[in-house]
Amino acid sequence: MHLNRLLSLCVVSLVLNAASGVNPPPPGPPGRPQPPGSAINDPSVLPKQPSVRVEPTRHTPMPSVDPMRPQIGQPLPGLTTDQLNLFLDGLEDFEKVEDVAGGLGPTFNNTSCVSCHSAPVAGGASTTNVVRFGRVTGTTFDALESLGGTLLQSQAILPEAQEFVPTQANVVINRNSTPLFGLGLIDAIPDAAILANVRTVPVDGVLGKAASVTDVVSGKTRIGRFGWKSQQATLLGFAADAYLNEMGVTNRYFPNENAPNGNAVALAHTDMIADPEDAPATGLADFEKVANFMRYLAPAPVAPLTPSAATGQKLFTSMGCALCHVPALSTGPSADPAFNRKPVKLFSDLLLHDMGTLGDGIVQGPAGAREMRTSPLWGLRFSAPYLHDGRALTVDQAIRAHDGEGKVSRDRYIKLTPVQQSQLRDYLLSL
Repeated sequence: MHLNRLLSLCVVSLVLNAASGVNPPPPGPPGRPQPPGSAINDPSVLPKQPSVRVEPTRHTPMPSVDPMRPQIGQPLPGLTTDQLNLFLDGLEDFEKVEDVAGGLGPTFNNTSCVSCHSAPVAGGASTTNVVRFGRVTGTTFDALESLGGTLLQSQAILPEAQEFVPTQANVVINRNSTPLFGLGLIDAIPDAAILANVRTVPVDGVLGKAASVTDVVSGKTRIGRFGWKSQQATLLGFAADAYLNEMGVTNRYFPNENAPNGNAVALAHTDMIADPEDAPATGLADFEKVANFMRYLAPAPVAPLTPSAATGQKLFTSMGCALCHVPALSTGPSADPAFNRKPVKLFSDLLLHDMGTLGDGIVQGPAGAREMRTSPLWGLRFSAPYLHDGRALTVDQAIRAHDGEGKVSRDRYIKLTPVQQSQLRDYLLSL
């Protein structure tokens, strides 16, 4: 059997074991680059094979959407048959398990989108965290890019590619997987609508900053809105980023593999598939199909307000929570009726705010170490645990952890009576 084919089969077996819960061999000594080729003694670069990406067979029937009785995980109401087909095709790829022949790795965090976005249904949140790291010296943040920072890929297709947190890092944090419901509506919000919420004079200490980023899709400067630091401006860019950084699958927007801990030699010894890997000759790439699934995925339905929650709604406004968690924005004009001037009841201004001790310490794009995007609150009752690292198991814990620009509202919450605190939480858990 041809050597490259044999290697590919062996690597596929390793990845299947990893996907089944079998831990990879331990990495070399922490803080030192692992010797490249420790299991592949030939120092020559492996010839690369074209990717073989399997087209999943649709198993989900065409959904019947009742706008009067929305269900979690359903598509937006009023979609055309063609749009529903795009939603279903995207769902199949969202659930598809990647393999080495299709471009998985050489470093990755998981083998499918649904692995990290499954609660309570595909497209939701989960308890899964990823690790980010960097180094702070005085007031300077070093992303340690030469050592693979800031995102750690926790799995690898071969031991040579296994990443570790370098000893140089003195900032190591977790980031929790976020729900994806309603992201198509967020994508359709005009930049101007986000900029309109930036304050020049603080109210209760709240200002807010728009994240100006270069959109990887258009190459234009846009306002970021996706990710904990608003690091992506468009849903398509968000999907393409996830394919590379979470599954190691390159595409036309992110065509270059991540070198394991920045080690180009280790990359050459373990990357067997030609880049870009998710790039069909015709039709949509898989990351585009997944972007369509997210685009047409409806927001989580709200629960009817109980008397307690109705009182909590008033408290939410009077305490200043709505200064950051703006109840609704709006999409702009669109030729697509599904997105034409639609209310987006996301409970976020999509701005970055200085969160004090609640910041994660990572500088990413225009977001400083203490700055985080206002998390949308819609679907809150489906998305525990809370906060960027999942540290808060309850809404009460999440509120009490607020700091920086959220400190005034937090202190007002602490001063409420226990009954009032319960009423506010009832309202939040109706969203």
